[in-house]
Amino acid sequence: MAPGPQRRRLDPAVFNLPVGRLREGWFSDAYFTTTKDLLEAEGHHPRVLMQVFQKQRSLLGGIDEALAILKLGSGRQDADGTWRPGWDELEVHALFEGDEIAPHEAVLTIEGDYALFAHLETVYLGCLARRSLVMRNVRDVVAAAQGKPILFFPARHDHWLVQTGDGWAAHIAGAIGVSTDAQASWWGGRGIGTVPHALIAAYGGDTVAAARAFAGRYAREMNVTVLVDWENHSPRTAVAVADALGDQLWGVRLDTSESLVDESLRDLGDDAPRGVNVELARRVRAALDEAGHGHVKIVASGGFTVDKIRHFEEAGAPVDSYGVGSSLVRGANDFTADIVRVDGRPCAKVGRGERPNPRLQRVT
Repeated sequence: MAPGPQRRRLDPAVFNLPVGRLREGWFSDAYFTTTKDLLEAEGHHPRVLMQVFQKQRSLLGGIDEALAILKLGSGRQDADGTWRPGWDELEVHALFEGDEIAPHEAVLTIEGDYALFAHLETVYLGCLARRSLVMRNVRDVVAAAQGKPILFFPARHDHWLVQTGDGWAAHIAGAIGVSTDAQASWWGGRGIGTVPHALIAAYGGDTVAAARAFAGRYAREMNVTVLVDWENHSPRTAVAVADALGDQLWGVRLDTSESLVDESLRDLGDDAPRGVNVELARRVRAALDEAGHGHVKIVASGGFTVDKIRHFEEAGAPVDSYGVGSSLVRGANDFTADIVRVDGRPCAKVGRGERPNPRLQRVT
């Protein structure tokens, strides 16, 4: 299959890379920096073909970030300390952000003097692994939700430094919103959120008072969504908030702890399900409709995974959107880089030979 037309890639400046640290190998496994030092000290400059792949059916994330690392970080330092960039001496081919990828399919090839980019392998493989993991996980929950919006809410479950790229990966994979400005920064968006438990606490545990204050300030800027589990009677609180806010209220968010049974389900006795569940969503929907608030949306959050979303959808739960957190940053999607050709001749360890991929496009 012939490659298609060239698509747009993110500008390297977007990533705000610590270029000096990358060039000196600060973030690299030591054996790669010593390899670069040895090759340069020995004056040994083999022209290699490096091939990068992974072993799952997935989506490719982090490729533009990896390319930026190569563009800005490759090169060598002259005797006088001047850095001589190496990108123009490399021939690089790559797939694009969000491309479907098969197990063992080459997603990136780098050809050129190995000493120019040996020190960068740790960093570009890490970008691909992290972003592809997030992208694949988000794609799976988007598919499970069958068109209902997915809100990307894992920021509090991981280190803040991963937010920018993770948010971009989620965006490409189909998430409709992210929770921090950092996560939305690469496409110029903004973080979105709900009235949080902390704000309700700041208003003495009065959800309605907190919601009124929030809507009064932000209703013209965002869809006002309010958590309604503070008193553990989500239908009653949802109606009280909707009565108070009227058209200013876009939605309510169910977030009951997995250790609790909502008071509205006590009539089910010992069989009452805990946490956010299908029956709770039905009762909140019914209460809102009976009170004349059919316009109010329901967002479900709290421990949602692909399987839990599928269960809700198969049961026909009246949920309009899902907020998904830690499950989107769990798992692994590791990448491997292998030299498969040296000075024009095949040279690869057993089982890692060259796999030409006509889908790759030259990166200029």
